[in-house]
Amino acid sequence: MADTTQTFEAAAYTANGTARDHVALPETLFDGTINMPVMHQAVKAYLANQRQGNAATKTRGFVAGGNQKPWRQKGTGRARQGSIRAPNWVGGGTVFGPIPRSYAQYVPRQVRALARKSAFNARAREGAVMVIDRFAYDAPKTSRLAALVARLGLEGRKVLILTNGVNEHVYLSGRNLATVHVMPYADVSAYHVLWSDAVLVEGGAIGHDLPPVADTEPEAKPKREKAAKPAKQKKTPRKAASKKAAAKRESQPAKKKKTTTARAKSAHKKPAAKKTSGKPKKRGT
Repeated sequence: MADTTQTFEAAAYTANGTARDHVALPETLFDGTINMPVMHQAVKAYLANQRQGNAATKTRGFVAGGNQKPWRQKGTGRARQGSIRAPNWVGGGTVFGPIPRSYAQYVPRQVRALARKSAFNARAREGAVMVIDRFAYDAPKTSRLAALVARLGLEGRKVLILTNGVNEHVYLSGRNLATVHVMPYADVSAYHVLWSDAVLVEGGAIGHDLPPVADTEPEAKPKREKAAKPAKQKKTPRKAASKKAAAKRESQPAKKKKTTTARAKSAHKKPAAKKTSGKPKKRGT
């Protein structure tokens, strides 16, 4: 289960992602030991300890109603029943349902330490452990931490950042990144290391006091240029001439209507009815 002792080296970077010389990882922690059963036990206990255990159902003693016997014992032809809240009734109690309980599992301290050590060695074998000299953040800046992750080629992968003690600025910078988890090095467990695809450790957390080097700022993404608006088309001479003619017509005073229109209107009028005398016409004898 345990392999022979070996030493590991990790790539080192500045807080902005500038490459430095490789550093040797401490042999006390990174000695090549990988114990699979211990890691399984530690991860299983960690996940079990996250459960609240507050699921509950009511037995027949806690369901409201059902105090009276629904019908008499004999003479009805039906099966005898003592309560309508029995488990065989609709709306009755639940048999052997879940009740609030604790799912906590205890793992000895030395077993937890061995599982954590094995998880670190598993990531070191993959070359997924990187050292950052120092996170000197004056204020929270999510874009700065996202630029570091992108510059290291870890964009879209799960990244675990371990700081030397509690660093609130780094924690707030990575809180809004879905694939980045920031926590102090002393609080890390085997589950967190195995969850991640890459581990970024601050140098001071593993005993490396790296001197500062010339740092280069990450290149800013070029801004997208706005598309130029198409130039307005010049009016053709035909359209311009027609517009001028229309304006001329509007400016001229309205001419008198021709008399022909009046005559035409009078022609359409109905002829007047002939006047008749007051005496009625006599019918023929």
